[in-house]
Amino acid sequence: MHSFHIPVMGLGYTINTPLKVGRFGISSVVSIVPDELIEKMREFYSRQENEPFVSIPVTEDDFRAKRIHAYLNLLHKLLNRQIEKLKKEPFETGMEIVKYFEMLPESSPVKIAYNSMKLETGENRIQAQNALREMIQPGSIDVNIMTKVDRINYTKEGVALPVEFAEAMAALRGYATSDLSSSVVFSAGMNPRLYSYCESFQDFFPDEKGILKKKIILKVSDFRSAMIQGKIFAKKGIWVSEYRIESGLNCGGHAFATEGLLAGPILQEFHDKRLELSNELFAMVNAALLEKNKLVYSQKPEMKLSYQGGLGTAHENEFLTEYYDLDSTGWGSPFLLVPEATDVDDEMLKQLSVAKQEDYYLSHCSPLGIPFNNFRNTTSEKQRLLRISKGRPGSPCYKKALAFNTEFTEQPICTASREYINLKTKELEKKHLPKKQFQAEYDKITEKDCLCEGLGASILLKNHIPVSHKLDAVNICPGP
Repeated sequence: MHSFHIPVMGLGYTINTPLKVGRFGISSVVSIVPDELIEKMREFYSRQENEPFVSIPVTEDDFRAKRIHAYLNLLHKLLNRQIEKLKKEPFETGMEIVKYFEMLPESSPVKIAYNSMKLETGENRIQAQNALREMIQPGSIDVNIMTKVDRINYTKEGVALPVEFAEAMAALRGYATSDLSSSVVFSAGMNPRLYSYCESFQDFFPDEKGILKKKIILKVSDFRSAMIQGKIFAKKGIWVSEYRIESGLNCGGHAFATEGLLAGPILQEFHDKRLELSNELFAMVNAALLEKNKLVYSQKPEMKLSYQGGLGTAHENEFLTEYYDLDSTGWGSPFLLVPEATDVDDEMLKQLSVAKQEDYYLSHCSPLGIPFNNFRNTTSEKQRLLRISKGRPGSPCYKKALAFNTEFTEQPICTASREYINLKTKELEKKHLPKKQFQAEYDKITEKDCLCEGLGASILLKNHIPVSHKLDAVNICPGP
């Protein structure tokens, strides 16, 4: 319906966006990393919509996948309910059904049909309106899995759980077994075991009509990455339905900059080699499906190209889509200023609205060790500096989603955690460095910040949902 989508932002900023914009045909992407936040949002919307809610505690087997599965099914159910309600509305000024069609791009066949309806009268007008009601479709509830966030989990006794219970693996299982017919976006690079796990779910393979219930979108930085990852899936008989090219410089959050290439030349290569990519992968996919005794595609399925990052005007959007023949674009950071689309708490919304260019900077605060587009005026940054001034740098680490470091411990810990920073500081002190050099090294250690809590706190504050462990400091990461 629309030529744009709302990408995933943070952990919580788009976690409920499908319920805000999906009924207008706008697709958006939900992060399915934070299962604790997901469980809180499921409870919130269940109470709000008079749906039964049964808590899924962390003591339950496979709780992470079950929480994600239950929340996605709830989003699916509530969005369908919104659509049914919208279809029944009269075509009158101020009604959401009118807004649905008015917001469609002028080039959309549905918008053209809507404009024609307005010229009709009497019975013809009623028939045209009924035909339009049948054209209404919800936006896709897509999900994002950051492939690097796939740590092994442990029992209370410290025993490593089987690999299927790793973070990303469980998230994929929660999505793949849900009622959704949509796409999973894999971001932040390759994860071979996660990609292989897709083979376990029939929804990623075509049915008798060649239709996929669950599709795969790869977020990539260049053509070479798309070809390599596309082949990994193709050899498993799995078709990649969309390559989502993301600017490594202009997107919010982690900055995956490409060496020496800007978006233009990257998009040009995709434009020039698009047919080559789809033809090569199609042959590989069907060969793999035959080998697996699965249904093959009778014709080449659609392969979309999209771009996101740094878009600021409709003119830029029009240029990119037409010149590079893109299927769609993603608009992220601008929607942080739109309460109808995302949930940013009032204080942060105020800070963003009056911010200056110098308030945005490329930081090294991420425990992943990847440059991170940061914003200075956050309560998370104030909290980080306050902890340092009190001689207690670092964060308590409850969620452990970014716990990957094993410098000092057998089980991985997070480099933003109080435990790691204390251990690293003691190691630094033993070097007896000159004061200036010591301070520079110490600043690098203590620059790390807790993203697990900070990127999810805003939506809880906005909706007056209790935060866990009183950790209500907000982190936000708009594009520059």
